[in-house]
Amino acid sequence: MITDIESYPRDLAAQVLQGERRAIARILSLVEDGQPPAREVLANLYSHTGKAHLIGVTGPPGAGKSTLLLGLAKEFRARGKKVGIVAVDPSSPLSGGALLGDRIRMQELTADGGVFIRSMAARGHLGGLALATSDAVKILDAAGYEIIFIETVGAGQAEVEIASEAHTTMVVEAPGLGDEIQALKSGILEVGDIFVVNKSDREGAEATLSALRFMLKTEENRPSSKWQPPLIKAVATKGEGVLEIADALQKHLAYLKESGEWEERNRMRSEQEVMRILGAELLSRLRGRLEGESWAAILSQVAERKLDPYRAAEELLAELPLPSE
Repeated sequence: MITDIESYPRDLAAQVLQGERRAIARILSLVEDGQPPAREVLANLYSHTGKAHLIGVTGPPGAGKSTLLLGLAKEFRARGKKVGIVAVDPSSPLSGGALLGDRIRMQELTADGGVFIRSMAARGHLGGLALATSDAVKILDAAGYEIIFIETVGAGQAEVEIASEAHTTMVVEAPGLGDEIQALKSGILEVGDIFVVNKSDREGAEATLSALRFMLKTEENRPSSKWQPPLIKAVATKGEGVLEIADALQKHLAYLKESGEWEERNRMRSEQEVMRILGAELLSRLRGRLEGESWAAILSQVAERKLDPYRAAEELLAELPLPSE
């Protein structure tokens, strides 16, 4: 038990590095709640990160992503890998908490010490990725989890941001969800590294496969890369296709490291993370300086349509001692 407040972040980080699950859960809660000790703990852990294979899993609600992850976690455990799962859930509009929990989704894995599952609330963040997702991934990475899945709430235009969080992006589709290919209208086609048609025993599966196969062969729909995304059929509830998907994920990892894209994607992730943190910090400090009568007055003018949002932002910025262009 940690009793020294001053050494608390250092001691907690040491426990995370030893893989102590209670310490991992504790720092994850501190990160998600934005508690002050979180930053120092993360600073102590950062040099121990960068080893895990980060796999983003996205696709429309109802595609069976969680069931597929259950099978993949079991498969990678059988291969001797420690598996982390960060499941970004829909947020309660009242509490901001996750509506779905890991105990509900993947009860079979909770007794396995080599698997750590964390459900995080999206809290209205654009694209469904929780703001603390990157930090949660780093914590699991430092704790020795070799494969970390990041599962998002569903497919939408902003869901392509999963590609900035992961080394490998897996898009899960399924027939009969109201749109033959949800991914095509959300831009995910461009960022997917592996495509899975789950529930492929259903009517309409072949049409979904054919449409995806055609689109993937259309050169302008893919960025320049030597990697050709595989298209895999699966029935997650029966375990069908899980072995093939796990093999494809490992092949993509090997490709990333052999081609040099591993380093490039890590560099891009680092740049975007710094920019995201910088933006949040600047906004927080700006709000702190502007809170008061002028802030309330300008927002009221915007709400009453007396002032447009761009002019409002200019007026607020004009009150700060910022350098001129």
